[in-house]
Amino acid sequence: MARVTVEDCIDKVENRFELVLLAGHRARLISQGAPITIDRDNDKNPVVALREIADETLSPDDLKEDLIHSLQKHVEVDEPEADLPEIADASAGAAAVEAEAEDDTVAFDRMSEEDLLAGIEGLVPPEKSDDF
Repeated sequence: MARVTVEDCIDKVENRFELVLLAGHRARLISQGAPITIDRDNDKNPVVALREIADETLSPDDLKEDLIHSLQKHVEVDEPEADLPEIADASAGAAAVEAEAEDDTVAFDRMSEEDLLAGIEGLVPPEKSDDF
């Protein structure tokens, strides 16, 4: 393939804007050292990324998933919920949960005034610069 066009890729990724996002993400991955799946043929990274999408050597869905993962700042981890003992009466179950919540009091660590002052004295002031 001497020249890659949008028409070569549009049947793999239907939305042109999504195509640009995916190809740009793949080009950045190639720049960071990711292995390429086709012959480079002296092409630059964006062209290689488009050729990979057009030749279907990469799955657009996998590339999209990788792009989404790279943009996420907070990853939610699904933790299993604690199994509550089965209680026949729903109101008794609610009362048991409320009773457990009352028993779990939150305790905060308190610092004495001397400890707080010692911590403040140990702080080093930031260096002043001529920029401000």
